[in-house]
Amino acid sequence: MSHPYARLPARSFWRTAVAEPGPADITDLWTPKFAIGTNAPVVTAGSCFAAHIGRALLSEGMHWYDAELPPPGLTPAEQAARGYRRFSFRTGNIYTAAALRQWVGWALGEEKPPEEVWQDNGAFYDPYRPSVEPDGFASREDLLAAREVTLAAIRTALARANVLVFTLGLTEAWHDTATDTVLPTCPGTVRGTFDPSRHVLRQHTVARVVDDLTAVLALARGVNPRLRTVLTVSPVPLTATATGRHALVATTHSKSVLRAAAGQLADASHDVDYFPSYEIVAGFPYRAAFFAPNLRTVTPEGVAFVMRHFLGALRPGSDPVTRSQLPAPAPATPVTGGEDHWCDDAVLDYYNPSTPLPPAR
Repeated sequence: MSHPYARLPARSFWRTAVAEPGPADITDLWTPKFAIGTNAPVVTAGSCFAAHIGRALLSEGMHWYDAELPPPGLTPAEQAARGYRRFSFRTGNIYTAAALRQWVGWALGEEKPPEEVWQDNGAFYDPYRPSVEPDGFASREDLLAAREVTLAAIRTALARANVLVFTLGLTEAWHDTATDTVLPTCPGTVRGTFDPSRHVLRQHTVARVVDDLTAVLALARGVNPRLRTVLTVSPVPLTATATGRHALVATTHSKSVLRAAAGQLADASHDVDYFPSYEIVAGFPYRAAFFAPNLRTVTPEGVAFVMRHFLGALRPGSDPVTRSQLPAPAPATPVTGGEDHWCDDAVLDYYNPSTPLPPAR
């Protein structure tokens, strides 16, 4: 036979690759473009799902590089509350490619970050990472000095890393038109005050995401030509959408845009790869087995399942995924929002009309 389909492996056909195997027996979902050695420094950043990756790499004996270590004396809970040991630098969640471009541009001196800060009850909060100090900074000077520490950590991380793993989370982004910057959350939710004359919601397109990530990679390779990138898309749905769409429709739109952008970049460069964490968790062959009852939070078993696929592809023959590792679907019991306390956008569920509003700050 002369046509290409006659020479394809079983993994290329839906029936043999997806329909016939059990969910835990679906294999070969990722063929890495490049090796990631045990001692290769790996830098992680992105949405709240990305916070799981560094810990998983460490637990497997790989070199997750943390460029901004916590000060001595903090308990693990205090470290987590203040944004340490979650990503490779203390930016908090970076939900959009535009926000990553912004942080990298500031760190490498392409732009100067605004010096505006938010003040609340005598404490000071960073508009670009409002959750990293839950009780706020003692002064404006302390806040700006701490931001400089993080920018230095980003520079160090990019210069020393072999691999950057970035998890894309959202396409809906709130922009501050007064400073021409992108914010991690809508002002007035986590912190700050919403001003409709300057705070504008923008829906980022595939072209915008590709452009932002291309700029990030160009900047990063300017200081580290050997840097390679693995893109992933967070499987965590939107907590809420301000577009007027149904939350399910808005989530599908957002993830589709991010998946298309990540795939386009990976197809275009031998130094950029795509790992299908989104498909492994949210793909319908898995029937929501890796989501908690709120159908949003990824369970520890789900994170472990994703990382077994990741590490199994990097180290063929090591700890294969088995059927016994696929948990039963979570019971469909109602859950109110807020349990994803490490996700800034989880606070949006408190503004759901079926949920009592939190006390005013």
